[in-house]
Amino acid sequence: MAHTLVIVESPAKAKTIGKFLGRNYTIKPSMGHIRDLPKSQFGVDVEHGFEPHYITIRGKGTVVKELRAAAQKSQRVLLATDPDREGEAIAWHLQHLLELPPGPIRIEFHEITRNAVQEAIKKPREIDQNRVDAQQARRVLDRVVGYRLSPLLWRKVRKGLSAGRVQSVAVRLIVDREREIEAFQPEEYWSLTAWLLAGGDGEAFPAKLFKYLGEDPAIKNEGDMQAILAALEGVTYVVTEVKQRERRKNPAAPFTTSTLQQEAYRKLNFTARRTMQVAQQLYEGIDLGGSEGPVGLITYIRTDSTRIASVAQLEARDFLMERFGPDYVPEGLRQFKGRKDIQDAHEAIRPTSVWREPEALKNVLTRDQFRLYNLIWERFVASQMQAAIMDTMTVDISAGPGLFRATGSVVKFPGYLRVYQEGSDGEGKEQEQRLPALTTGQTLKLQSLEPKQHFTQPPPRYTEATLVKTMEELGIGRPSTYAPTIETILERGYVVREQKQFIPTELGRVVVDLLKEHFPDIIDVEFTAQMEQQLDEIEAGKLSWRQVVAEFYEPFTRVLERAEREIGTIELPEEVSKEKCDLCGRNLVVKTGRFGKFLACPGFPECRFTKPLLETIGVNCPQCGGEIVARRTKKGRKFYGCQNYPECNYVSWDKPTNQNCPRCGTRLVEKASRQGVRLLCPSKECGYEQKIQQAK
Repeated sequence: MAHTLVIVESPAKAKTIGKFLGRNYTIKPSMGHIRDLPKSQFGVDVEHGFEPHYITIRGKGTVVKELRAAAQKSQRVLLATDPDREGEAIAWHLQHLLELPPGPIRIEFHEITRNAVQEAIKKPREIDQNRVDAQQARRVLDRVVGYRLSPLLWRKVRKGLSAGRVQSVAVRLIVDREREIEAFQPEEYWSLTAWLLAGGDGEAFPAKLFKYLGEDPAIKNEGDMQAILAALEGVTYVVTEVKQRERRKNPAAPFTTSTLQQEAYRKLNFTARRTMQVAQQLYEGIDLGGSEGPVGLITYIRTDSTRIASVAQLEARDFLMERFGPDYVPEGLRQFKGRKDIQDAHEAIRPTSVWREPEALKNVLTRDQFRLYNLIWERFVASQMQAAIMDTMTVDISAGPGLFRATGSVVKFPGYLRVYQEGSDGEGKEQEQRLPALTTGQTLKLQSLEPKQHFTQPPPRYTEATLVKTMEELGIGRPSTYAPTIETILERGYVVREQKQFIPTELGRVVVDLLKEHFPDIIDVEFTAQMEQQLDEIEAGKLSWRQVVAEFYEPFTRVLERAEREIGTIELPEEVSKEKCDLCGRNLVVKTGRFGKFLACPGFPECRFTKPLLETIGVNCPQCGGEIVARRTKKGRKFYGCQNYPECNYVSWDKPTNQNCPRCGTRLVEKASRQGVRLLCPSKECGYEQKIQQAK
């Protein structure tokens, strides 16, 4: 058999694939992209159809030399880069650099398993030029915006800034949300709960005031509430209607890139970047030892589809039948509807074999790999299971001029809930509550009336999960761009992350306002989404990539020239602190970086002195009595330590308090979660816990 060279993108993938192919195959990695536009030049010939000028990436010369030598020794070369636009472009660049002849040299697989790789080897195809063109269009458009608009920001605002089609819109979303919050005017309203007894020794159950005088209750202040309480004085509470029904609750679809990033953030506290790094490892292959060796544990990780291959669904049904029995297996194969604008190029993210249960792999996976694989495995298995069945009960109770309503829900058949419960963005889990047996006409005893004052809340700030969800819903970016976009806007100092929420900096606000005024299309959500659709149409062969770039470039250039004339130099106000520079004695100013605020000398670049801006929390150190301050790790994670470090080494991930544990005397810490805020004893031997605030 002729010797074949197979080129993949990473050493990990090369190692895995090498185990599946025989001695007649050599597997070499390209180490990602090997050719790109030059960093120090524009690199696009506008006068000749926006022709890109590609060069070998600095540091990749040795890789190219090794690949050329290996190609010359082989009778056949196959390009097995990732099955997406980026992978297609890498294959195209390899073809040009290695001077490979046209023809079927491209192979594609969506999971790195023995069968998938061996089947792909049998079906090479030609490089898809439409996919390559779509990637070239994105690259050239990003270069046009980055190399034309970013220098304008350097001259008018500050050096080192950048603008981009997707990142600028993401910053706008965060800035607009913050301004909504600032402009929000809370409105007072009240609710009324009746705690009722059905008789006997049973527990009281709650019923909410549902109607008052036949209309929805509008209780705007304490006076309104007092009037209602007076009207309810001495009335009889009688059950007027009881409704019981079964409700089926279907499982969530298997993961797309976006939903995986959202759920990993909610359940594992993973950033989008961390999720994709770990998922890439699981996709490229883990050495399981024994007869299996290296194998890819999950399918391709950049996808917007919820589609599942029928062979995987049938395997899941066999697994469910064996593990849970026939009651948990639905009658037919489950199909999930995706959004209308998806590319649907790849399956949803799923385990390559459902029989590889997470617990069995725990010893060969890192902690992060195990947790993410377990999440993907559980979500996929649950998606193929029977629906959960809930017994629900709704009871209407008349009380003079008021009508109260009580609802109860209990699980009758758990179905997919035996395996997995989907997370939420702060709405709280669905509460199960069993109501007593009630009949129409039954009189109930009032235990108490519980009036509560509330205030309307502003929209919440974006977290990584909600920002990714919003970007996907609005069509901003694609699965491969969510994580790098978030990293970029943090690195540029346009936003900071505080308590998992994104807050715009003054710099972010200034840049968004400038772009809104002078480059409305660049910052426009709908325009950016339409551009993504045009890239999809290029991939489908419906549009010319040069035409798309030209239609963007000409009006953009005119706007850029006008902005250059009209925009003056923008001075960002600096907050001056009382602290002095250790090197030159000037008052330090407050700056904002990727990990929040810090102090810096205003004499930069002559003086480069910086120091952390310490955030005090009003708590004394339990070891030395010094001030406890909030600090950040190099990766931006917040922790608490003594101001007297390094003389005092007290440190805590959780916020310390001034209270001591009533059991063991250890200083208590404050822990926030979706269930509320708790005081905890950090001593593992003690375990004291006290809830101090209910989740809103």
